Amino acid sequence: MDTPDPTFTIWIDADGIPGAVKEIVFRAARRLRLPVVLVANRWQQIPPGHPTVRQVVVGKGLDVADDAIVERCKAGDIVITGDVPLAAQVVDKGAVVLQHRGELLDASNVRQRLAMRDFMEELRAGGTMTGGPPPFGRADRQSFADALDRLLTRKLRGA
Repeated sequence: MDTPDPTFTIWIDADGIPGAVKEIVFRAARRLRLPVVLVANRWQQIPPGHPTVRQVVVGKGLDVADDAIVERCKAGDIVITGDVPLAAQVVDKGAVVLQHRGELLDASNVRQRLAMRDFMEELRAGGTMTGGPPPFGRADRQSFADALDRLLTRKLRGA
């Protein structure tokens, strides 16, 4: 499929994203010739000879990869992350976020999602609630793939 060079990059917060999500993004990037950058504080496995996927390995430390994504992404980019504080920062720059379970975060909902995340963290810290989200499964993978397809279709059509 011959597609024009997109004006956006897909950034992956690669330390915390399931491998199945990365594979879905790699397939879409190859098919549509989309630039993808994995950012992590350790080397990531990427498909050999993939012409549009590259990685940035940053130093160790809390939020170092997040800071690198915030610094490098621009308005119109897509950021794949499960990190809600990172999502809020990149949305402020005009990017959109697709979480690994298929939820789209943008200027219309990221602050609400951040407030909910902070509230849940307070409950866990106070011992009122324990545990986290369920394991990433087949339905999550399908939700992500569907959401990515809708988002890319919209962006490539200029909508």
